[in-house]
Amino acid sequence: MAESIPEQSATEKTVFETAPASLKDAPSEVVAVEKAEPLHTNGVTPVPEAAPIQDALVAAPVKDNATQVTTEETLNGTSAPTQDKSTAAQPAPVQTTTGEPNGTNGVSVNGTSATTEDDTEIPLFSPTLISPEVSAILPEGYTMRPLRRSDYNRGFLDTLRVLTTVGSPSFSTFSDHFALMASIPSTYHILVILDSSDQIVGTGAVIVERKFIHNMGLVGHIEDIAVAKNQQGKKLGLRIIQALDYVAEKVGCYKCILDCSEANEGFYVKCGFKRAGLEMAHYYGRD
Repeated sequence: MAESIPEQSATEKTVFETAPASLKDAPSEVVAVEKAEPLHTNGVTPVPEAAPIQDALVAAPVKDNATQVTTEETLNGTSAPTQDKSTAAQPAPVQTTTGEPNGTNGVSVNGTSATTEDDTEIPLFSPTLISPEVSAILPEGYTMRPLRRSDYNRGFLDTLRVLTTVGSPSFSTFSDHFALMASIPSTYHILVILDSSDQIVGTGAVIVERKFIHNMGLVGHIEDIAVAKNQQGKKLGLRIIQALDYVAEKVGCYKCILDCSEANEGFYVKCGFKRAGLEMAHYYGRD
């Protein structure tokens, strides 16, 4: 597999880096308050014996943050306190707030995905970052674009299995992972190549690291280059590297780096990279 990075079992890998270059150089609620007139029974205004005595209500129930104010009412033979209408509190207007939903690409407030049928076709990053030059030189019938949720059903994980172990995540798990990546703008750029039958036959990623050095510089990390076994010899690996290099330059990276085995060094040199040291790894017993 000259065009994909095989799984590395050794703890040392060659580190390659390149500065961005052009392709041609590289292969509350309103409440109404009703107040009744107070009853006068203490020698002020006698009430005719035949007249019925009615209880007066002062203040209707008011809801405020789930707390209810109880209704005050006058008792028979007593007068309720009066209140100057000019100083009575006016009801506060209702305030409503509308806005766009929190999150990006189907990401809900708590960080999990709220996926609808249309959400599955939303790209992980802007398609404008796909190099038109690279797309133009793909084999006839092949296309390149950003990863989508729906690619779970187009063989994306199977393509990655050419490179290393993947596991068997459900679509829900895959979708949540996609949503988490999409919630961090300008960081994860995973692209795919599809054949004429709309199946994924190649993929690669560039992850952008934000640094304090080099004037708050950005570094692109190329990862997970994989091409389906039945697609070898079509230069798809080269096109993926060229496309990822283009993304890194467009988002403002001052360099792009990757790790590879000794066996793949020549391939990456042809892609414009050069040896820049060794990768050291410490594994923690996880698959």
